[in-house]
Amino acid sequence: MSKRTLFVSVLALAGLVSLPQAGCSSAEERDSSFDGGEGEGSSGTSGNGGGGSSGLGGSTSSGGITGNTDAGGGCSDASKLVYVLSAENDLYSFNPAELEFVKIGQLDCEPEGFGSTPNSMAVDRSGTAWVGYSDGQLFKVSTEDASCESTSFDYRRAPISRYGMGFSSDTAGSEAETLYLTGNESDNGLFSLDTASLELAKIGDFGGSLDRAQAELTGTGDAKLYGFFALSPAILAQVDKTTGVASSPVELETIDFDGNALAFAFSFWGGDFWLYSSVDSAPSKVTRVRTATDGSESVVVQDVGDFRIVGAGVSTCAPTSPVN
Repeated sequence: MSKRTLFVSVLALAGLVSLPQAGCSSAEERDSSFDGGEGEGSSGTSGNGGGGSSGLGGSTSSGGITGNTDAGGGCSDASKLVYVLSAENDLYSFNPAELEFVKIGQLDCEPEGFGSTPNSMAVDRSGTAWVGYSDGQLFKVSTEDASCESTSFDYRRAPISRYGMGFSSDTAGSEAETLYLTGNESDNGLFSLDTASLELAKIGDFGGSLDRAQAELTGTGDAKLYGFFALSPAILAQVDKTTGVASSPVELETIDFDGNALAFAFSFWGGDFWLYSSVDSAPSKVTRVRTATDGSESVVVQDVGDFRIVGAGVSTCAPTSPVN
């Protein structure tokens, strides 16, 4: 795929407001559809209105960065950072503005089954991480000290076990948010999870060639939801929260799992996508897709260190436009 195609398609992806009610097509059709023009805006913050903007606090943990967010009020400083979870069972904060990972601690969750390992993570507006394990067990983890609390989620009866997760605001700028899941084994469609009752509800399928692809999710404070599909090459697409349909797929030039998607995650922060990927047992790398500016794609951290990122969480309090 050409650099021009990537530029146009990524900007269209981030600026898209309404989605067509149809499934995705083959890779060849996806390429040809990229040249259809840009979306309604040039970044993930355009086209939704409402919510206003607020400064990002200059706390020590956030590196003193400032920027706009459509997240509304009621946000803690901790909820404005990205958090990542390693296959080695450790929780880190990640400040994209400084490309800095800080280890918070090791999870003390006690899954019931032997061999159950961390698999995915989402972070709510209070700064609490919701962590899914490889057999479907769900825990709540403090982003302050990595301490763990079990939940009553009935994972044994759930239609999905290994899943991806992400919170998205119900409307742009709203403090109300919904947790979305997608199965990575038996059912790859989109689900919502009521965080009070812990009841899981199926919304729909992604459609087309993305229906059976492993995926991770990330949402935003301006009420959008995106999927990162572990294909060869990897795909980014916007997901309709009412139907589950994925559209405006973008092929990534720097990420190719080639059937070895053992550790992958992503987040939307500061108007850009931040993707964490590892092939086989190699340490994760970080790829940035600059949807807020020129649509370019680049590896910004080639090697995060001696760990592999299996989950990333960013709350709906995180900035949706570039930070200073």
